Amino acid sequence: MHADEIHESSDLAGRALGSFGSAIKDTHLAISGRVFRRLGPTAAPVQVAHDAISALAYGGVKTGLRHAPRGAGALAALRTQPDAPSLADSVGGALALGALNAAAGDRLVAEGSKLAVPMQLRAGGHPVDADAGALARAYPDAAHRVVVFVHGLGGNEDVWRLDPFGREGEERIVYGDLLRDELGVTPVYLRYNTGRRISDNGRDLSALLEALVEHWPVRVDELAIVGHSMGGLVARAACHVAARDADAWLTRTKHVVCLGSPHAGAPLERGANLLGHTLRAVPETRPWGEMVNARSVGIKDLRYGAVAQEDWDGHDPDEPLRDRRTVVLPPPGVVVHVVSACVTADRDHPLGRIVGDVLVHERSAAGPRPAEALATDPAHHRHLDGAHHWTLLSHPDVGAALCGWLGDA
Repeated sequence: MHADEIHESSDLAGRALGSFGSAIKDTHLAISGRVFRRLGPTAAPVQVAHDAISALAYGGVKTGLRHAPRGAGALAALRTQPDAPSLADSVGGALALGALNAAAGDRLVAEGSKLAVPMQLRAGGHPVDADAGALARAYPDAAHRVVVFVHGLGGNEDVWRLDPFGREGEERIVYGDLLRDELGVTPVYLRYNTGRRISDNGRDLSALLEALVEHWPVRVDELAIVGHSMGGLVARAACHVAARDADAWLTRTKHVVCLGSPHAGAPLERGANLLGHTLRAVPETRPWGEMVNARSVGIKDLRYGAVAQEDWDGHDPDEPLRDRRTVVLPPPGVVVHVVSACVTADRDHPLGRIVGDVLVHERSAAGPRPAEALATDPAHHRHLDGAHHWTLLSHPDVGAALCGWLGDA
């Protein structure tokens, strides 16, 4: 880690611990305040003393919690070599950054933090600028057909090769390698900050694809996007922006594949939204509601699968269970394919209907609602029984479906 990354990481840890201490203090004061109000004016002197002592005690605790990680970080930074690699350049560090950005990426961007993950193409473990020279060096065997892989919440480009949730004995498929060998395409991998708005990431992806098509070493005859989970929503958001702005890359795009994408939203995020709203309604639990609501806007966009700016602009991101999605149709000429899964061997099993693939229900992965017609033809929908959300990153049946869909002239 760079020294500045250590400083920022320790500062974030200190602020998180300090917020935890503040929540405990506010809960204590809310409970004691209710008791003193019931006792009436005669308890006022006791309340004054109690509040003063509590403020002093909790102030000390909060200060200690905030500064302990900062002190440790300062010591660690002193021992760091000037040429130490960045956190973003190691597999473990990149995964940690992905998780951090998923939780608080919007705030990291607002604060100008060096820990905020920029949107970038990645090849061979390094960022690739979308200019002619960098693309030619990174892709010396560039093909006329390009497939862009977009990871999901908290991930990065390595998730397409790493499978921490796979079971021993399962066949491991790397879709990019498979498509390159079978169809002669060039796989391109994206890294981005999943804590930002899906529509903002879609806008930036559209601009990046426009530059890629313009500066690719050979003419791009066909472009496809494969997105896992949130990545499928970002792909749809990019198409929405490109159709509005008449971007050239969209005219080369034939296929968008969404693997376990919550087009109609994710139950866990709706549960978090309801929990935060409920906790904030009572003074004694309001601090914990604020902590629940501190999750990133990228996560909140997953509540109902918001892909357009008008879905959230001007609205309270924590309003309880309000679906404000607008209809976002696939652009003309673009075929959307969807893959869903459920953890049970039978998709009609009650548990499978409730849990889905752990994070996304089949009906959400299959498409937002009939009016938006993502994959009306059953040939463009694959479903896996006995599979979870992360199985979709490397499943042989998904690989076969990708070869069939993207190889269909």
